[in-house]
Amino acid sequence: MKGLLGLLKRSSSPDHGEAQDSQLFTTAFADQGIDPSMLVPWEARANEVGARRMSGSRGVKLLAALWAKDKYMSRLDPAAVARLEKFVDFALVSSDRDLIRQDEYGNFMIVLLSGTIAVDRLQPWGEQLRLTEARPGDILGEMSLLDSGQRFSLCVSLTECEIAVLSAQALDDMMTAEPQLAACLVALLARKLSMRLRVVGARLSDHQN
Repeated sequence: MKGLLGLLKRSSSPDHGEAQDSQLFTTAFADQGIDPSMLVPWEARANEVGARRMSGSRGVKLLAALWAKDKYMSRLDPAAVARLEKFVDFALVSSDRDLIRQDEYGNFMIVLLSGTIAVDRLQPWGEQLRLTEARPGDILGEMSLLDSGQRFSLCVSLTECEIAVLSAQALDDMMTAEPQLAACLVALLARKLSMRLRVVGARLSDHQN
């Protein structure tokens, strides 16, 4: 975590060029030797699932209302959340759509604004385990966005859903234009992710016993 925040801090330093500032997350997959053809960006997934664009004003209103109730994300003040509009895509997706697939490489995260999304994991012995059902305000896919690793779970819309999407490129753009906002967002995401992984790990352990 300290290393990641250190990179964020250095990205705003005048000693670092704009090209490096704007590519910290965008190039992370390639830096780890992952073939670009294996990467699934939001644009491709949106086209595949027939996502429809939502207005930014509605998206920000929903996002602000949900995060105001969240233990971690409420630390972003309303003005900061409003500034996220220029970095986030808002979309409407129908039910029974694979938004995130287990083991793929994807460079975006999703915030559920309305509806319900199933979060499942296919176990090595073939069983598909329901980890949870995401509710409005929940964040999905941030782990791969932060560490450039494979997706941990399958996320399928159970109902029509409104979502907010933050890509690696948008996060890089935020680091250049709004470095303090980006650092705060990444730190809050990391804390929230850590808490969720502890819960999931406990559930998996209970299931195996």
